[in-house]
Amino acid sequence: MKPARRAATPAQVRRFALSLLEAVEAPHFDKTSFRIRGKIFATVPPGGEHLHVFVGEPERDVMAAAAPQAYEKLWWGKKPVGLRVTLAKAKAADVEELLRSAWRDKAPKSLGRQRLNMK
Repeated sequence: MKPARRAATPAQVRRFALSLLEAVEAPHFDKTSFRIRGKIFATVPPGGEHLHVFVGEPERDVMAAAAPQAYEKLWWGKKPVGLRVTLAKAKAADVEELLRSAWRDKAPKSLGRQRLNMK
C-alpha cells in the first residue's frame, strides 16, 4: 500500500512563507501576498484553494508536467510568471520547495550568506 501524501493547506503555506527570512504578509488587492522587502513571491486568492507562486521557468515546466492536476502555469497576459497550485492536490513538501525558490528569486543579493544558508 502506497503511503498517503500530505496535501498542502493554506495554514501550512502561511506558516512556511512567514518562516522565510524577512518575509511578511500583506494584502494585494483581494489576495493575501507574501513578500520579501516589498517584492511579492506568492499570493493566495480568496477562498484559500489555490496558491500563486512566482517561480522561474525550470520549476514551472517541471511541476506542470509532473503533476498537471496540482500545478498549472500562471499567466500575466501572454507571459508565464509562475504556477497556480491547487493546494488539495499538491504535496506540502513540494509547495514548501516552490515557496523557498520563489523567495530566493525575489530576495535581494544584499542578504548575502544568510540567503545562501537556506535549506
